[in-house]
Amino acid sequence: MEAVLDLYAQPYNRAEPVICFDERPCQLISQTRLPEPPAPKRSGRYDYEYKREGTCNLFGFFQPLTGWRHLRATRHRKSEDFALCMQYLVDVLFPEADRVHVVLDNLNTHSPASLYQTFEPAEALRILQCLQFHYTPKHGSWLNMVECEFSVLSRQCLNRRIPSFEELAQEVSVWEQRRNQAKATVDWLFSTMDARTKLSRLYPTPSLS
Repeated sequence: MEAVLDLYAQPYNRAEPVICFDERPCQLISQTRLPEPPAPKRSGRYDYEYKREGTCNLFGFFQPLTGWRHLRATRHRKSEDFALCMQYLVDVLFPEADRVHVVLDNLNTHSPASLYQTFEPAEALRILQCLQFHYTPKHGSWLNMVECEFSVLSRQCLNRRIPSFEELAQEVSVWEQRRNQAKATVDWLFSTMDARTKLSRLYPTPSLS
């Protein structure tokens, strides 16, 4: 936990950007009946019935110090998808960085093994040499600031029925562009000292005082 909090406290370094990374599932839902359009003093009306159109996944990249985020829609969430995201992070999003610090949780696919399962060993090693993983503690994924972005995304973009993968990818892209233009970010105030005070019960008792 403290390693992640100390990382957040570091000043901006173009050569070593800090990227918060995570994913979330999305359910695709279509209407079974046409909604009624809005009328004076009345919002649009939607029938309670709906049709499930499957699921998909959103990978999120968030750089809090610059107010930048990027969302990547995929059909599923597998170890191969994580590996491709890490390759994309290194080669497309931050090709000039010396090293990218990635904050992520302990999901089983979030590991170097996923890259070796996807790429040839030389390619997996090349990507990993450009990355440094910083894992949030178990039950502590709230320490990952991209979770705040997913919360905003859920309220502003995904709070309605979206029937297809293509439409979801388009809607998310528009939301992303708007947030990036505004340079919206997270006002992170929780520090290492706060953790030692407020979460003291989680720390072991030192053997030497």
